[in-house]
Amino acid sequence: MKIASFSILACVAALPAFGESTVNGRRAVVMAGQLTIDIAGGSIVDFHLKDSSVNPFRWESPGGPAEPRPMGHFLCLDRWGAPSDAEKNNGMWFHGEATRVVWNVESESARLTRMSALLPMAGIEVKREVRLSESGAIFTVTESATNRNKLGRPYNMVQHPTIGPPFLDEATLIDANARQGFMQSSPMPNPEHPTVVWPQALKDGMAVNLRHLKDDPMPNVVSYVVDDEWGWTTAASVTSELLLGYVWKTADYPWFNAWRHVENGRPKARGLEFGTTGLHQPFPVLMEKGRIFGRRLFAYLDAGQTETRSYQGFLVKIPKEFQGVERVAVRDGRITLFERGSDRQIQVQ
Repeated sequence: MKIASFSILACVAALPAFGESTVNGRRAVVMAGQLTIDIAGGSIVDFHLKDSSVNPFRWESPGGPAEPRPMGHFLCLDRWGAPSDAEKNNGMWFHGEATRVVWNVESESARLTRMSALLPMAGIEVKREVRLSESGAIFTVTESATNRNKLGRPYNMVQHPTIGPPFLDEATLIDANARQGFMQSSPMPNPEHPTVVWPQALKDGMAVNLRHLKDDPMPNVVSYVVDDEWGWTTAASVTSELLLGYVWKTADYPWFNAWRHVENGRPKARGLEFGTTGLHQPFPVLMEKGRIFGRRLFAYLDAGQTETRSYQGFLVKIPKEFQGVERVAVRDGRITLFERGSDRQIQVQ
């Protein structure tokens, strides 16, 4: 899949602190001048600190200037990956419809935005609440998916934060508390063989460390389970002296999926994806396989049923010599990062 980067900060600078605005010719909600949500597709396209111009989410998929499409951090709903051939012939999109419809902004302020979207083919309605902390360094997203069909159905919900240059370069370090994993390139029906353990993957039988990305993206999608109560992932840009991170309840999102993309021998995108599935296949394949490592590969919504999930994203400054994140602690609403090979702790505030 070809991708393109874009710059949004220059356009945001002159916008009001919040409210529906036009950013790069696209309708958007800008919260406190720091968090921008694109309305045509619902993606988070900018997140930066008050005294920084670095936006990790400088990435977008191809498409028309105002066309709904995936950008930055986007939501995969009602699926992750490709539709079946029959579904594709009926117009279903890769990663579902959430990024292919215009979202409705229900209410907005500098620190709180509520929005929703109806996915017509999937028959699913999604409602989203975004809260931005007073410091502007933490945002909390709560999303509810409701089945508006008269019958129950399987579905998947995967968060797809996508980082790009200049935040992403050869020195950017990716960490997570993922465990057992497998390469999506491994053949069915048992892609979990061979099994790998984060941050390792395999290419032609040789070990690959997924903390780094230089000139070779293979294997380009590797999926892992998360065993702890809280899942987390971080991207530390030592070049920018900035770290982007996420935390979520593993009960909501039990899978972590790492996507890597290179163009012209340079890192172009990394997906720090967490969700309800770890198998990048159409629903007939997911239902046949059922589970990997004891974890379900799809969720289920009965007729009229609603399921709600949440996560937090954050930015913190890091020193030039930062070695990456060993672990993340979430206690009483506070997030603490513990550096690898060091006694240093960083409080997210």
